[in-house]
Amino acid sequence: MSVKSTNVTGPGVKPDAKFSSPLAAKFINCLMHDGKKSTSEAIFYQAMDIIAKKLPDEQPIKVFETAINNVKPMVEVKSRRVGGANYQVPIQVKPNRQQSLAIRWVLEASRKKKGKAMSDRLAGEFMDAFKREGAAMTVRENTHRMAEANKAFAHFAW
Repeated sequence: MSVKSTNVTGPGVKPDAKFSSPLAAKFINCLMHDGKKSTSEAIFYQAMDIIAKKLPDEQPIKVFETAINNVKPMVEVKSRRVGGANYQVPIQVKPNRQQSLAIRWVLEASRKKKGKAMSDRLAGEFMDAFKREGAAMTVRENTHRMAEANKAFAHFAW
């Protein structure tokens, strides 16, 4: 029996050029609009440069990876229909989905902010998530709170 690797970025994602991080490559792909990968790479690397300037004692890629790990949810709720009633059933989140949700929440949070360049907003969200604050962390906390409130229905998980 073989042990699964901890790489949850998927088999088709190659590490990015600058940091050799599969997670960064996955994030760049999720950031991309209309197939403009060079634009999304430029935005991501500018955000990393901003982090390097604002947090000189930290490596930007470590800040990014820690931010994504901090935003990953452990539990979420799913609707289950039981006997004519809908219940919000808390379930554990698989590693692939944890990473996808974390990336999605960070991107949504930075896209909602207006008035600055995307690289500035992204760097701000990474630094906030690194410090366990910000909009993406709020979404995670709300998800956990909802699961905690509905744990009485956990026996409906199948």
